[in-house]
Amino acid sequence: MSKFLLPITLFTTLLTAGTAAAQTAETPAYFDTGTILARARFAAVIPENFSSSISVIGGHVSATTTEIPELDLSYFFNPNISVEAIAGSSRHEISARDSLLGPKADVGSVWVLPPTITLQYHQQYGDFIPYAGVGVTVMFFYDSHPNVTGGITKAGYSTTAGPALDAGFDYAITPSWVANFDIKQMFVNTTAHINGAIIAKTALSPTVVAAGIGYKF
Repeated sequence: MSKFLLPITLFTTLLTAGTAAAQTAETPAYFDTGTILARARFAAVIPENFSSSISVIGGHVSATTTEIPELDLSYFFNPNISVEAIAGSSRHEISARDSLLGPKADVGSVWVLPPTITLQYHQQYGDFIPYAGVGVTVMFFYDSHPNVTGGITKAGYSTTAGPALDAGFDYAITPSWVANFDIKQMFVNTTAHINGAIIAKTALSPTVVAAGIGYKF
């Protein structure tokens, strides 16, 4: 199955499980109009590198997986519809694979800041509240450290933006606290300029898998 469909598949699975576990009695809505939900999560950022190309030296671009803390804030327009914004920053090692420089050539490291906003739909089944969403992510690159010892004197990455899909669930632990699991698939391309002559284009499209806790106000 294509990784592009992972969030949709997850939401379908969660929805099916929630339906099977739903109580026959009507459950009061856990989220109300105007509810603000703040979450702290631990996330794995997994660059997919779906496609890439490197001018002059050939090969493709690879970025490492990394784990980060993540914060997010959601506002509920009603018990089912919310908007979520996430904040987190990750550091990745960048390399050129199968190029004229060899099987793997270290380019250096770079920090990525990808603020993402998603519009989400929540469906409650007792204490189990799965959701799915769609939104947009903007990816900023900063604090780039080229691999000088490997002959890379300069490496810059272009700011980029693209759509994002989201799926996950909240589980009510108390009237105010929830446990959360979330997965996002971002679709972004970027261009890297290496030593002023080499241009690398890659579809990073990271998958972000996160788990944590939240508190509603």
